[in-house]
Amino acid sequence: MQTEFIYKILTKNEYEVFKKTDYYSGTEKDINDGFIHFSTKDQLIGTLEKYYKSEKNLILLKFPSNNLKNLKWEESGKLFFPHLYSKLNTKDLLEIHEVNNLDTKFIIPVNF
Repeated sequence: MQTEFIYKILTKNEYEVFKKTDYYSGTEKDINDGFIHFSTKDQLIGTLEKYYKSEKNLILLKFPSNNLKNLKWEESGKLFFPHLYSKLNTKDLLEIHEVNNLDTKFIIPVNF
């Protein structure tokens, strides 16, 4: 199940680290798991609710899935998620958006 675009969620602090280098190894969870976790557009709300429920300052990054070498689609909980088994090159980043957490729900950009 491949899609044209995939998304990475970062805290603002993680995003600041991402901006300082040409290559990104991932969050602490990514590094521990051995790959960089991404979500499809349809998976975003579920990922946000499962892993970022208490976070207020989140950044959503959009990437083209066809440009990322070492990207594998792997099953997790009956869904297939994109996992990157290499460093992420910052030049592949297409868009950056803020995510609002209103305590009861996440608000993500409509057109991204």
